[in-house]
Amino acid sequence: MAQLRQDFAEFEKRGVAVLIIGPDGPNAYKRYWAQEQMPCIGLADIGNHVADQYNQEVNILKLGRMPAMFIVDKDCHIRYSHYGKSMSDIPEDSAILAKLDEFFGAPS
Repeated sequence: MAQLRQDFAEFEKRGVAVLIIGPDGPNAYKRYWAQEQMPCIGLADIGNHVADQYNQEVNILKLGRMPAMFIVDKDCHIRYSHYGKSMSDIPEDSAILAKLDEFFGAPS
């Protein structure tokens, strides 16, 4: 998430809303977001309701919820999805920014 914090201005240039959804409770999110000065929105999904809707894998042997990342357009269509195979399997911001530019055009 440090990478996202560093590159957040690039997402803002593209008019992208960044939402991070995780299994922690709201108080844990508030503490983490304040401590790490996260510029994006964090959503607590304690019962995995959102994760279940997007078929996000939970694998206890691999330490819990596997990373998943989606690009969703303004019409709520998923334009890109990435389902991680391990906790560290998260696309680089540069790859996501390139996908955004491919789908919606580079910022001017």
